[in-house]
Amino acid sequence: MSKTDDLRWIAQVTLFGDNRGFDKLTQKYQSSIRRFFMNLTMGDVPLSDDLAQETFIKAYLNLKSFQGLSGFSTWLYRIAYNVFFDATRSKKVYEDINEYEIDQNQFTKNEFSAERIDIYNALKILRKEEKMVVLLFYMEDKTHVEIAKIMQCPLGTVKTYLLKAKEKLGNYLTKSGYGTV
Repeated sequence: MSKTDDLRWIAQVTLFGDNRGFDKLTQKYQSSIRRFFMNLTMGDVPLSDDLAQETFIKAYLNLKSFQGLSGFSTWLYRIAYNVFFDATRSKKVYEDINEYEIDQNQFTKNEFSAERIDIYNALKILRKEEKMVVLLFYMEDKTHVEIAKIMQCPLGTVKTYLLKAKEKLGNYLTKSGYGTV
């Protein structure tokens, strides 16, 4: 599926009122948006699902405002970024995580839940902007330019956030016994 498909599906919805186009967009992007939120919420599945649903609702309601200046994916991640920070501001997202609860929830799904908790704890030491850049770059395979558009900040700032985050994460993980990163 290409960007051309995205534009065709958007036109299908906005010009012809055929919502099957939005179903296709949702199917294409829902896994990556949910994964993005799972990482931001430190594994909180219900919250991640709620935020992803809110993202797609907002995208659908505002689809006519999509101008195509960037890719649909970039536009959608910008909405997800705003949804996350709106939820954070309204105190829907809790910073403290229960490591035991995460171990129990992830045990059947992931044998390496202790390592996952170490990564989540490492991410907690980052400023919110640094965490966002790390997750977009490494987990969502977004380019520096796409991240700059999503976060609406200069390209140099994105690169600086990523550099500082890598330094902090490297130091933290080295101190936690993971050796040289």
